[in-house]
Amino acid sequence: MASGSPWGQEETRRSAKAGDITLNYYEAGPEGGSTVGGGLPFVLLHGGGPGASAWSNFGSALPRFAGTFRTLLVDQPGFGGSDKPAVTANYFRHSASYLLKLLDELQIERIHLLGNSLGGGTATRFALEYPDRVGRLVLMGPGGLSANLFHADPTEGVQRLMDFSMNPSREALRAFISTMVVNQALVTDELVEERFADATAPGSLEAMRSMGASFWNPEWAEDGMLWREAHRLRKHTLLTWGREDRVNPLDGALVALKQIPKAQLHVFPNCGHWAQIEAAEEFAEICTAFLARHVERSTSNGGAA
Repeated sequence: MASGSPWGQEETRRSAKAGDITLNYYEAGPEGGSTVGGGLPFVLLHGGGPGASAWSNFGSALPRFAGTFRTLLVDQPGFGGSDKPAVTANYFRHSASYLLKLLDELQIERIHLLGNSLGGGTATRFALEYPDRVGRLVLMGPGGLSANLFHADPTEGVQRLMDFSMNPSREALRAFISTMVVNQALVTDELVEERFADATAPGSLEAMRSMGASFWNPEWAEDGMLWREAHRLRKHTLLTWGREDRVNPLDGALVALKQIPKAQLHVFPNCGHWAQIEAAEEFAEICTAFLARHVERSTSNGGAA
């Protein structure tokens, strides 16, 4: 996105305290707010691959949402321009706790929440722990909630992420990014260089390894198995999946679809793990329509719909 655009990276960049750390985020949206979707802001959480950040995942999607919603793209702890504290719990819980502190700092009471991959796990944990703070939930091939019924673990995408963590190189990063998309023309030299620079910036490799270790720690690992808690989600939930997802394959959607009482599933054909990029227009359309059906009601009238 060109510099100088009202939705450009530098024009929308913000930061705020979230308890003991500072989180970087990007914000844009209608002046004076919006009444669509009950007037709730829309918060988007990125995935956890090397060099991932709010902007790398959702910068190109920002104009599609900011025309309708007050939209915030948040760098999760350990990623992008946010601080990189040691992870002291399962990462989903770790990140969700800081998101709560950020919303409190910004005096935002309730949000619609979208999470991609790692961010999907954070979004799910947040909705489970703080249900009064969430309107509707959009999950894109979410981590933790995805239970692979037929595919082996680790999946191809997760294995390539682990390969990069153990041996950071441009070649390993290109191999990882290639699993994100069906259209390999999207895996450009420029993208590899941008992500490699971010993935190897001071503190980034250590933060990624700390995040990854939280899913293997015997004290925290079970806390990341969100599919076991899916039945507790009472929010209207839109599950979105690329049919050719090689990170969290489509069969991983089935348990969540069965267990979440108000879940629906949208599958994008000829699409991998990055639906917001490979199916950009359709992705924005179905998310906007889903959120627009939300109506805020008073507690005496039964809460939100």
